[in-house]
Amino acid sequence: MDMPFISGRAALEDAAKLIETYGDDAGFEAAARAEDSRDRGNVIRFCHWRQIERVIATLSADEVGGTIH
Repeated sequence: MDMPFISGRAALEDAAKLIETYGDDAGFEAAARAEDSRDRGNVIRFCHWRQIERVIATLSADEVGGTIH
C-alpha cells in the first residue's frame, strides 16, 4: 500500500474519532461523508473525507507499511 499524505494532526484526530465511534465501519462513514460533501459541491470537504478514508485504511492495516528500521 502506498503511504497516504497526512496533512496534519486534525486528519489523524478525525480518523481516530471515526474509528472509535464506528469501529470496522469507519471507512464507510468517511466515504459517506465524502459523498455528501461532493453532492453539496464542497470540494475541500470532499477531499478531506477521502483523505480520512485512506488514513483509516492505513491505521487499520495489519501489515507494516513504509520503511522499516
